[in-house]
Amino acid sequence: MTFKAVIRSMRLRTLPLSTAGIALGIMLACAEHKVPWYVILLTIFTTVSLQILSNMSNELGDWLSGVDGQGREGPKYGIEGGGLTEDEMRSCIRIMVLVCCILGLGMIRASFGTILRIESESLVVLGGAAIWAAMHYTLGNKPYGYRGLGDIFVFLFFGLVPVTGGYYVCAQTLEFTTLIPGAAIGLFSVGVLNVNNMRDMKSDAGTRVTVPLKLGEHHAKIYHTILIIGGWFLMILFTILFTHGWLPYLYIITLPLYVKHLSGVWKRSGRELDPMLPMLVISTFIFALLAGTGYIIR
Repeated sequence: MTFKAVIRSMRLRTLPLSTAGIALGIMLACAEHKVPWYVILLTIFTTVSLQILSNMSNELGDWLSGVDGQGREGPKYGIEGGGLTEDEMRSCIRIMVLVCCILGLGMIRASFGTILRIESESLVVLGGAAIWAAMHYTLGNKPYGYRGLGDIFVFLFFGLVPVTGGYYVCAQTLEFTTLIPGAAIGLFSVGVLNVNNMRDMKSDAGTRVTVPLKLGEHHAKIYHTILIIGGWFLMILFTILFTHGWLPYLYIITLPLYVKHLSGVWKRSGRELDPMLPMLVISTFIFALLAGTGYIIR
């Protein structure tokens, strides 16, 4: 096992996407409540650990199923790159499960003071579901990522759960209006998965079911456009209905990035789509930070 191989398997370039939703949820809470700094840090660390667990589990699942073969268009990570064995990756996954549990329980304890309240227990259940979802995208007997269900789970666990759940942890109260920006971030996150799946259509054919394989490349790009426009529509709707003034519209600064991204998606295919992944990840991260900032200073 090499340190560089472990870092590659963490897929650090995906972390801004996983933190976009939780950052927005935290900032929405901070705009209306006094949130301790240690609760904020534990919430972010828990989210990052879940993303790393998901990335490592995804890599192992793809390797065991034979999806990561010579025809794969994406980058090579720890196992395929030769720096990690299957057993070493399993050990890394076990460690990350433990880290997720420790950080998650610490986050709940820091926010609510105990894990024995019904509010805390509901978060424990949600955390368990998040760990299961992180591990079973491509790993296990019936990985949902191979059955075309990845879009649904990404929408939930990269959008609704981090924004609304992050708000709940920090504010200690549910605010159902946060489901709207949560859905917006969820749609952008599904867009990231969709670009990834469009890039890998050739290598995925015959090994798994994805939305682009079901729709075909042209219709997958139409679907992608709907995801991006839908995310913008929901966020603008939230801003109009629940804020005042122009400061909450700060996120509109990122519109040119999304326009450039969509243009690039329509012009590219296969491996050429790879740069569109980090572009959408970073755009969504900046979008979330600006949306949260505008909500705080409004």
